[in-house]
Amino acid sequence: MVTLDTAAKLANDLPDVTVGTQYGNRTFLVGKKAFAWDRPFSKADLRRFGDAPVPSGPIFAVRVADLHTKELLLSAGTRGVFTIPHFDGHPAVLIQLDKVALRTLRQLVTDAWLASATPKILAAHRKSPRA
Repeated sequence: MVTLDTAAKLANDLPDVTVGTQYGNRTFLVGKKAFAWDRPFSKADLRRFGDAPVPSGPIFAVRVADLHTKELLLSAGTRGVFTIPHFDGHPAVLIQLDKVALRTLRQLVTDAWLASATPKILAAHRKSPRA
């Protein structure tokens, strides 16, 4: 099972990442832009589920490039990837860590970083020997 610590390590290992807090949750930023964050369900989220089952385990959120990318990702039926009404109109998805494959999570976190990094950071990363 993938844990929040695993997700955090994947995010933190990317270039130019800082860790902060937004809305009381640990947030990973590249430059000044959040690209991944811990996302427990709020009481309002839980109420919105109504009688539907609530995804179990820790939940992590990642930014996606745009709403089209979000729709493609959701329609692919990737195990552990979903959204909730709170995220309608926002280029981000939720990840149920006890369902997602580590390889998938790594790709989602990396794609979130790529979608959020400034052109300057991306250019510096491409020139770096680590790239």
